[in-house]
Amino acid sequence: MWRMNEANRQVTRRLNGSGAVITAVSLWLAGLFTLALALPPTAAGQEAVLDILPLRPFNFDISFNQRTFAPQARVIAAQVGVTALRYGALEMRTVYQYYSHHTPTFVTDQHSLFLNPRWNNFIDVLDFPRTRPINRIIRHVLFGPLEERAVPYVGTLIGGTLPGRSQASPGYLYGGQVGVRFPVARGFSVDMGLQYTRFEIDFKDKSDLSQQWLFTIGIRL
Repeated sequence: MWRMNEANRQVTRRLNGSGAVITAVSLWLAGLFTLALALPPTAAGQEAVLDILPLRPFNFDISFNQRTFAPQARVIAAQVGVTALRYGALEMRTVYQYYSHHTPTFVTDQHSLFLNPRWNNFIDVLDFPRTRPINRIIRHVLFGPLEERAVPYVGTLIGGTLPGRSQASPGYLYGGQVGVRFPVARGFSVDMGLQYTRFEIDFKDKSDLSQQWLFTIGIRL
């Protein structure tokens, strides 16, 4: 009986901790939206016009990832997304990611669906001093001759995975990203980013929290 009570307390602490993390991420996400919406159009680098469900641009990416659980291997995943909301420098994307790893000893298929708010050209808030703006220096150092075309961004990820807590139930996912997009032609650009995520996953009948680093590269059109 004592062992059952102790196990129940551990489960409760884990669920409470997960809820606290999700709440913190949600508050940080709300703060990001508030800050971006408060920026004047000149600071955001785009005209602030609300566009709901524009769908385009679509994104098609592949990602090279390293995770800490289920399995601990460098693998390739694919993801596709659409634009759900756009307001000036701020956009909300909806992304589906698929990962599969088959070996003679195990098979795992992971489905993830998450919201991906992004703040484009975020470094342009450093448009000061007037004589030598900090954002122009950063752009020149990072992107060189492509500084005028580069669109750096930061974003968050929040959603769910399947399998999660078990093979039949979903788990939560959250994380952050930083990246850059390079427009190549009208309506076509190349996107590269680095993502960090934490998510629940069921692997070999064991549920755990996995950490994952992803390098993504893809196109937007």
